[in-house]
Amino acid sequence: MMDRIRIIDALKLETYGADIHVKGWVRTRRDSKQVAFIAVNDGSTINNIQVVADFEKLDEETLKSVTTGACINVTGQLVQSQGKGQLVEILANTIDVYGIADPNAYPLQKKGHSLEFLREIAHLRPRTNTFGAVFRIRHNMAFAIHQFFHERGFFYFHTPIITASDCEGAGQMFQVTTLNLSNLKKNEQGAIIYDDDFFGKPASLTVSGQLEGELAAMGLGAIYTFGPTFRAENSNTPRHIAEFWMIEPEMAFYEIKDNMDLAEEFIKYCVQWALDNCRDDIQFLNNMFDKELIVRLESVLKNNFKRLTYTEGVTILEEAIAKGHPFEFPVYWGVDLASEHERYLVESHFKRPVIMTDYPKEIKAFYMKQNDDGKTVRAMDVLFPKIGEIIGGSERESDYDKLISRIREMNIPMKDMWWYLDTRKYGTCPHSGFGLGFERLLMFVTGMANIRDVIPFPRSPKNADF
Repeated sequence: MMDRIRIIDALKLETYGADIHVKGWVRTRRDSKQVAFIAVNDGSTINNIQVVADFEKLDEETLKSVTTGACINVTGQLVQSQGKGQLVEILANTIDVYGIADPNAYPLQKKGHSLEFLREIAHLRPRTNTFGAVFRIRHNMAFAIHQFFHERGFFYFHTPIITASDCEGAGQMFQVTTLNLSNLKKNEQGAIIYDDDFFGKPASLTVSGQLEGELAAMGLGAIYTFGPTFRAENSNTPRHIAEFWMIEPEMAFYEIKDNMDLAEEFIKYCVQWALDNCRDDIQFLNNMFDKELIVRLESVLKNNFKRLTYTEGVTILEEAIAKGHPFEFPVYWGVDLASEHERYLVESHFKRPVIMTDYPKEIKAFYMKQNDDGKTVRAMDVLFPKIGEIIGGSERESDYDKLISRIREMNIPMKDMWWYLDTRKYGTCPHSGFGLGFERLLMFVTGMANIRDVIPFPRSPKNADF
């Protein structure tokens, strides 16, 4: 039997009259008097190949099973298409049905389905045009990320998923334990005794690989992490999920400007990769969900990101309020800016991505380098249209005494941080890094409005199905 060819490759062929062998799932079927027109897709492309099945040549019982959702095996002749929308089609010689899909029960029929409904059947949604496109783009973005850092001499470093430290200091972590939760041993003060637990102390799923990444940068020079992270934040918004993927580069000898330059170059590289390698999928999403998607992606490539301080940003927002612009949340120096504030700066004021720096130290993490003013730190957030913050980073505090002072101010247990502090005692140096939420990047590149629609199986409050 001849070798099977992927549909993405079959659609590029011009060897008319040659035998061809494809496999895939039936997307649609329509019948005329003599033939059935069957649209087949194998996941390799957004585009289907049309199979023309002659009722007189093929087994009638087999053809009855060729319904939407069925998986079929087709051999036939490649011919120029007589209809619009495709250059080639297949005149079927044989069709075998691998798996039937009862048309009365199969949830994915030809009619359109809401994204909310498709989340309820996340095990089937990769078969739709929308999610086929999203997940192919997700693969390409992951590949582009590795390619970007590899080309620049970074090393991919695997940081632990189970940790005893809280990088962000927010305490919203999922605990990992082998204790019997229905019979917990407690001391006289009512605290849980962890002596019999697997690690002998409280452990959690990581919220970030940054701290361990910094340790690696102190020996390897430049590293990046790319893995799952977890936050037990009871937040049911279109921008939050409990399990997501993070890319976190850490670089020795980078100061804040170097960090900003890398972040801008990195995002532009990923966007360019998507436009170069996922054009059909992006065009489909542009047509279906967001008519300005391609224009917005191209505008990111054309424009330099605007760089300004937090203080300058707050001044612009206060001036907007004075001129009558309504914001739901208040604006004042020291507030942690909301997404609506960030998007105003990006979409309305500057009309380009923004890198905001020098935030008040009270609203940022303990590890960020303090400025000489004593009030701000060398933080940098990259703000994007429709998303708000897409990257958060900083130059890291390299001074041992300042870092200890900040840890004490924030009441972070010193016993958990001894290993991190050692890097400031033994050969410290200026260093920087940032974190990019992979799903936020995907939201921007795909135009999808809900973060649950760019990850295969979203985890959110009261939702851990599949």
